Amino acid sequence: MNAPFAFTLNATSGGARAGVFSTPHGDVRTPQFMPVGTLASVKGLDPDDLTALGATMVLANAYHLHLRPSDETVRTLGGLHKFMHWPGPILTDSGGFQVFSLEGLRTIDEDGVEFRSHIDGSARKFTPESVMRIERNLGADVIMQFDHVVPGQSAEPLAREAMERSVRWLARCRDEFARLIVSDADVPSPDQALFPIVQGGIHAHLRRESALAIRELDEWIGYGIGGLSVGEAKPDMYAMLDVTNEVLPTDRPRYLMGVGFPEDLVEGVARGVDVFDCVAPTRMGRTGAFFTAEGRRNIKNAQFRLADVPLDPECDCSTCTRFSTAYVRHLFVCEELLGLRLISLHNVHFLVTLMRTARQAVLEGSFDGWSRDWLARYHSRITTQ
Repeated sequence: MNAPFAFTLNATSGGARAGVFSTPHGDVRTPQFMPVGTLASVKGLDPDDLTALGATMVLANAYHLHLRPSDETVRTLGGLHKFMHWPGPILTDSGGFQVFSLEGLRTIDEDGVEFRSHIDGSARKFTPESVMRIERNLGADVIMQFDHVVPGQSAEPLAREAMERSVRWLARCRDEFARLIVSDADVPSPDQALFPIVQGGIHAHLRRESALAIRELDEWIGYGIGGLSVGEAKPDMYAMLDVTNEVLPTDRPRYLMGVGFPEDLVEGVARGVDVFDCVAPTRMGRTGAFFTAEGRRNIKNAQFRLADVPLDPECDCSTCTRFSTAYVRHLFVCEELLGLRLISLHNVHFLVTLMRTARQAVLEGSFDGWSRDWLARYHSRITTQ
């Protein structure tokens, strides 16, 4: 592994791993949940909130920042770390998922994807090379390859086409990234790591082929696992993680993209995943949904009108240690912005703390028993009311 990046595996417990991923902007203790700051902001939360709740790495999105304010603007203003006043590690998604979700607004060929901006309708084009330049401008520590994303339940021919194209695009990303390292060193964050992305839908043989092809192509600092939690059944997602756990190298970090419900994080850790991200905690917070150790709840439920207790009595976030559920509900139904912020803060804290607890269980060699008990309790009373 190339300095200043490193991955140290501290312990394993079954398939679960506890490690430290070192980056130019600090260490990430794994397993870890990354809050999503799509537009260089985790919705409703200040960077100081993220530090206080224990987050160490955040995600921003190349597609959205390219459109607004533009990656060139972010570069001119000193790169993402300075722009969003976040001192820790940052990862940028390549925008592959976003452009491929623009059904009816994009066309795909071997060169790349032509699409229209969802903001103003302007014509744009992403290629593996242009995405590398965008992510270089943004200056995140970890940047993701441009890949071809298809729905999780896609039939084998379409999943194969997307997987094989993603491998070909990865080679182009690698070559352009290598060129930029030499020719464009005057950037806010010159040290970056390019992660490939394993694709293949819900077809085990394709996932295996993808991982092996990526490993044969080059030596990578870490690996992304993409194209999951996009419509397929959860057992299918877990089965694909079993496959990647068998094929990916054990001495490199593994990042499961776009997965962030509590039960999926625990199941993912059990299958060798080190890093996760998802918009779910803040998106759910804006609709009133919140996590607890005994399942999901919704603040709009009338049962909480007189609930003079925290959202989760076991949580030590700044929402739960200061405010009652009844008060948060009052804010939410009155459409006070503080209500959305307090629930979002709690949800992000819940996931970050869950991964910290999982890490400790791995270090103690008790992950299998801990995860079994945790999942049984969480599933026993799940509700979205």
